[in-house]
Amino acid sequence: MTREIYRFSPSRRTLLKLSAAGAALAVAGRAPFVHAQERSIKIGTYGGYFEESFGKHVFPEFTKATGIKVEGVGEPTGEAWLVQLQTAANAGEAPADVSMMAQVAMLRGIKSGLWQALDPAKMPGAAKVFPEFLNKYDDGRIAGVAAVAWFITLVTNTETYKDAPTSWAALWDKANEGKLGLMALASNSFLLEIAAHTHFGGNSDILATNEGVEKVLAKLAELKPNVSLWYRDEGQFQNALQSGEIPMGEYYHDVTGLAIKDGFPVRSTFPKEGGVSDRGSWAVTKASKKLEEAHVFIDYMCQPAQQETLSRKVGTAPIVPREILSLSAEEFAAVSSDVKPIIPDYKLYTERGDWVAEKWTGMITG
Repeated sequence: MTREIYRFSPSRRTLLKLSAAGAALAVAGRAPFVHAQERSIKIGTYGGYFEESFGKHVFPEFTKATGIKVEGVGEPTGEAWLVQLQTAANAGEAPADVSMMAQVAMLRGIKSGLWQALDPAKMPGAAKVFPEFLNKYDDGRIAGVAAVAWFITLVTNTETYKDAPTSWAALWDKANEGKLGLMALASNSFLLEIAAHTHFGGNSDILATNEGVEKVLAKLAELKPNVSLWYRDEGQFQNALQSGEIPMGEYYHDVTGLAIKDGFPVRSTFPKEGGVSDRGSWAVTKASKKLEEAHVFIDYMCQPAQQETLSRKVGTAPIVPREILSLSAEEFAAVSSDVKPIIPDYKLYTERGDWVAEKWTGMITG
């Protein structure tokens, strides 16, 4: 899968509710309380734990703050939801008004014109988001705003590995033959970027050409004897990691943290080259008739208080600067890192995705 995932002082919460409620009423142009309950919106998030967490910790508070009712919609991950949204939009229907989209699907939706343009004046909170976390059309219109971020890190079973590895280079160490679990797809494992940063000085140059990608693939092919499992099912690898059957691999920092809290002998390490920073973005399908409500929701989710809640309750990394958050050092470390991250080359998978997938299968997992 591309991703299933995982903080308020009273005065800040109160201020946020007042400002969000005011914004909602201004957008609606209606008197308070009279029509508020008539407003509703369908929000799509990744199914399972993600959907459950948003339904418990996010949507009820949003409704209290704005009067806008939320119907949560569980999404399949990867390309499946994009296809469903596109098919429905062509028929004038919206399975969800706002959807959390992985970046490759987000970019493909931009290419097809699936997303409605968002007005920054109606979601001032988006100005707090890291600028590189805004998805835009070629003409500069905003197509998506970061919702949550997460990290893929180097994970190990602490009973097998007493000391934490310090570099992604450990994946290539011959001492780890048959001990690795790695994601099965180029477009969600980001092993091309990991190899580029570990052995080629970064991905900006080496992955820019097909010849460069083939060099990186050849380097990745060297670690095949170390791989015990190419996994598509997160749970399969998580169980094997926790039991020590497959004691090393790449996995999600947040989920590993939950396993640690449950007492399993595992650790998550941000290697010196950085963890892989990936994210989901909010986008509004062109078939939605709830653009005004969508602006209110996206603006609400950009607020520091909501990002703190997500980090504390859902386990995601914030998409706004650390200095405007009240997360403690321990809370921040549980979901993120100050080590400069590896950023996926998303265009590689949208512009040359079929070619990369074919080469990946032939050289790596085939």
